[in-house]
Amino acid sequence: MSMPDLSEWLKTPLGRYLMDWERAGLERMVADIFGYRAVQIGLPGVDLLAANRMPFRFRCARVGAAAVLAHEFELPFATASMDLVLMPHVLEFSADPHRVLREVERVLVAEGSVVLSGLNPLSLWGLRRMAARTGGVLPWRGHYRSVMRIKDWLTLLGFEVLECESGCHVPAVRSAAWLERWRFMDRIGARWWPVLGGAYLVHGVKRVQGVRLITPQWRDGKARAKRLSTVAQRNDDTRKTQ
Repeated sequence: MSMPDLSEWLKTPLGRYLMDWERAGLERMVADIFGYRAVQIGLPGVDLLAANRMPFRFRCARVGAAAVLAHEFELPFATASMDLVLMPHVLEFSADPHRVLREVERVLVAEGSVVLSGLNPLSLWGLRRMAARTGGVLPWRGHYRSVMRIKDWLTLLGFEVLECESGCHVPAVRSAAWLERWRFMDRIGARWWPVLGGAYLVHGVKRVQGVRLITPQWRDGKARAKRLSTVAQRNDDTRKTQ
């Protein structure tokens, strides 16, 4: 399944509702992730890295208006070359999600971040997917994975999950009018069943044993500069003439 097909579905009322929630959450998650290179894999028509401040940000997809065209499980990037990998709805529509995560782990630097979004099978949206026929329309023919499974996969690859967020508690209805009528469930669901939202966001950091980040020691530099300051000394000839 190609991601541009999902991009077309995101133009529907339900798709726009999902993307509005995801965009707000992703912008908050990636805003304070620092580094040099950030790549968004999938959904080339939607810029979800706009809030990030890395100097080199680009999109990678199988087809479409992306800077790099490649399969998500065969990334043409050097090992340990990326500081942030963003994957919106890649795992549920990929034929080999384990291989995708292994590629992400390979291209990330130590302490690099992966941020991904997915559709939750343990939700009203998951029930809608179960009601759909095999090979039905998007996005119901994807392979949904729960947050717990995604966290397990990341942990096995050496990632530390820093943050998870769930949202989109309304039923998966088609019309914009019915979406507005069910909006109250977002407030109720966020309070009473927060992990049962139709979509989720996960932020993980690649941990490498024995690696420690070295930051500039500005205070030590000032202290050394003070210690090396010259001290005025009295001239011996002057002392003798006195």
